[in-house]
Amino acid sequence: MRWLNCRACVLLGGLSLFLTAAGIGLLARDAEAEASALRPVRAQQVHDLKLAPDNVHWGYYDARVKPVLTIASGDRVRVETMAARGLERLRLAGVAESEIPESMKAVEAAVTARGPGAHPLTGPIFVSGAEPGDSLEVRIGDIQFLHPYGVIGFLPGGGTLPSEFPYAYLKLVRFDPSGRTARFAPGVTLPLAPFFGSIGVAPPVLSGRVSSGPPGPHVGNLDIKELGAGSTIFLPVHVPGALLSIGDGHAAQGDGEVTGTAIETSLATTIQVVLHKKKPLRFARIETATHVITVGLDPDLDEAARIATREMVDYLVAEKRLSRDDAYTLCSAAVDLRVSQVVDVTKGVHAMLARSLFQ
Repeated sequence: MRWLNCRACVLLGGLSLFLTAAGIGLLARDAEAEASALRPVRAQQVHDLKLAPDNVHWGYYDARVKPVLTIASGDRVRVETMAARGLERLRLAGVAESEIPESMKAVEAAVTARGPGAHPLTGPIFVSGAEPGDSLEVRIGDIQFLHPYGVIGFLPGGGTLPSEFPYAYLKLVRFDPSGRTARFAPGVTLPLAPFFGSIGVAPPVLSGRVSSGPPGPHVGNLDIKELGAGSTIFLPVHVPGALLSIGDGHAAQGDGEVTGTAIETSLATTIQVVLHKKKPLRFARIETATHVITVGLDPDLDEAARIATREMVDYLVAEKRLSRDDAYTLCSAAVDLRVSQVVDVTKGVHAMLARSLFQ
């Protein structure tokens, strides 16, 4: 059963043209380039990457994984993804076998080479012409639920309060038929805001297999809830073809993801992938209809905050032509630092700059 998130569709319909222009403009380095970048990128082809055993690698990013699809810059891909940890957690939470899509059962049975992370990832997608030193722009379209429920909880030793919750707990959360809300408990209704926790590329070849748990230079498990429908993420390219993968669907999550899980679910979306030649990035950047977002990642939360701030200062200098002193002080006056997550060894902080500041 597929449930369309109507709220996400409405958002996409009203904002897609604006985001198309703004997404490319983030990487422009001068006025002429920025004006040129405002033109929408026409999709050359539309692909369908279904949830199937041959299209999933489980728990890692690795440059040696064989791509399951090759696309050109500007192509669109409809991607289906599977909930983190697969069916075990869903079944333990009380999901009946009849409620589980057959495609998920097929992946669960066939993909046995897993880990060290917990995330089934759809891909990788080979982007023709992508080389180290380039960047990818991934535009996220409307988001659909592949089943009308999710699961949230915690594991022994996990989360931010492991000594206070030294046991396991799982809670099945069923979604309202509208796909907009979920009844969490009597008197507690949650708005649903689906997004993908993990969007990443292959790490450098010499990094080998990298866990899908902590985010890193390959980006991966950011768990930033702003990555919903209508958002755009810019990723660095480390290997030929980039090898883009996506997964870890969340129906709702608070900043920090303090128990170690969001409301984990299975999602589908249509992405558009645009290649930017010779536009290197050190860290991911995100654009939404309202904000530009820079990201800091480090095992130390203070250092993650410094990185996110430094990235925003660099953005303001390069893209908005501010002096470095003005950029730094503007960050203090108008940029919000948020803790993305604190539970995956590598801590995440993202800096949010409102677009409305600039005319």
